[in-house]
Amino acid sequence: MNEQNGYDIEDLQVGMTATFAKTITEADILMFSGVSGDTNAVHVNEEYALTTPFKGRIAHGMLSASLISAVLANRLPGPGTIYLGQTLKFLAPVRPGDTVHATVEVRSMDVARGRVVLATTCNVKGAAVIEGEAEVKIGSSAKRAARSATK
Repeated sequence: MNEQNGYDIEDLQVGMTATFAKTITEADILMFSGVSGDTNAVHVNEEYALTTPFKGRIAHGMLSASLISAVLANRLPGPGTIYLGQTLKFLAPVRPGDTVHATVEVRSMDVARGRVVLATTCNVKGAAVIEGEAEVKIGSSAKRAARSATK
């Protein structure tokens, strides 16, 4: 892994995984509400949330999903990764105090185009709360070497 550019596509293998875990706090939920503009009462008003099918407040689905971005940007493929697309299926709520484990797994690679498809999941206490797939673009050591040779 290159510290500035993360993994090069030539260094990846199908099946490689990485995980990032974070406990979702009250502050995270309130800050995400402010940043995103999503002030839905199910996220910020316990009294209201108790009347919903969730029987209490839940975190924003996109807050939990954003942890996938942390894995991609910091672990696998790592720094320099360009997010091209993401599908998400929300399976269960995340509550304040839950620890979300976001995991990515390399599914396929197109070395010539520098594209990687990864399975993405978020789990709480071993149960999937989000499933999806990401497509990213990453660098190539061969292409960097070729550029350096022509300078």
